[in-house]
Amino acid sequence: MPDTPPPVDHVGSGPPTYDAEPTAIPLADPDDLADLVADTVLDGARYGACTLRAVSVRGDSARFRGEPRRDSLLTARFGTGDQALVLVAMATGARATPGAHRAAAEVCHWIGRAVGRSYLRLGEDIRAARRGDLKSGLHRLTDRSLGKLRASAAEQGVAPEEYTATLRCLLLPADPACRTRVFFGVGEGGLFRLRDGDWQDIEPPVAEATGEAVVGFGSLPSETPEGDRLTMDLGITTPPSPYEPSPEPPRDPFRFRASIARPGDTLLLCTSGLADPLRGQPQLAEHLTTRWSTGEPPGLAAFFADTLVRVKGYADDRTAAAVWEA
Repeated sequence: MPDTPPPVDHVGSGPPTYDAEPTAIPLADPDDLADLVADTVLDGARYGACTLRAVSVRGDSARFRGEPRRDSLLTARFGTGDQALVLVAMATGARATPGAHRAAAEVCHWIGRAVGRSYLRLGEDIRAARRGDLKSGLHRLTDRSLGKLRASAAEQGVAPEEYTATLRCLLLPADPACRTRVFFGVGEGGLFRLRDGDWQDIEPPVAEATGEAVVGFGSLPSETPEGDRLTMDLGITTPPSPYEPSPEPPRDPFRFRASIARPGDTLLLCTSGLADPLRGQPQLAEHLTTRWSTGEPPGLAAFFADTLVRVKGYADDRTAAAVWEA
């Protein structure tokens, strides 16, 4: 087994502008301490054939200015044994908006509830390779979660674009016989695969159609193919109400990818804070290749150090989840 090279602080032409360590703590409201966001969240697990590492850390710019982390990370396991399903959800709140961290956390929790309530059916569809059902059902769950975010913006009296977030998720079945890994979400970021020593950018193209509801993923479709609205209980067509505006589509197109992992693969899902320097600075990709091609997943501390390698000109929050295949 090759020796793992030592971690480094930064790559590129020179050190970044900001200090490597946090400078200022975000301003706190003594009557709303639950609104505080930790500088760093770190998590990990091992299920089935895969080992998971996940991290969310405040960017250099936010650390210097004393701003809260706009990225949010949720890792959750639903069910037990081989029927269990692991969800990793990450979101980034809109830049330069006061509630960005709250919007990111809210959308992660909403998609977590939605997936948790449907995890048995989702797991069955993943194991049976029902790609169409998965894509349609997850699209609907994503639309609903983002719709609740827009409703929350309206309740607060702010514009939807001021209380919004990207959302990127990964579903990992605990069944060791199933190597299907499912990505879905809305918004920019990165999905990469390290295979045989080479990084592959496997970010899927955006979807063109929403698709119909899938049994087990929620309620009936809101409209018939002819455009008539349905009541929630009896499915009786009713004319559209002039007092009830139609639900808005997601601001960004839906993305979906279901792929089969091979032994030795490393799958990396991340927000733009890490995806952008990975695409823009080849030295960062090369460094992670040497660190993660030894055959063994890194420990939590080593993974944190690897994902924190800084690049001049990239100072946003970084959130990443990596899956090592046994």
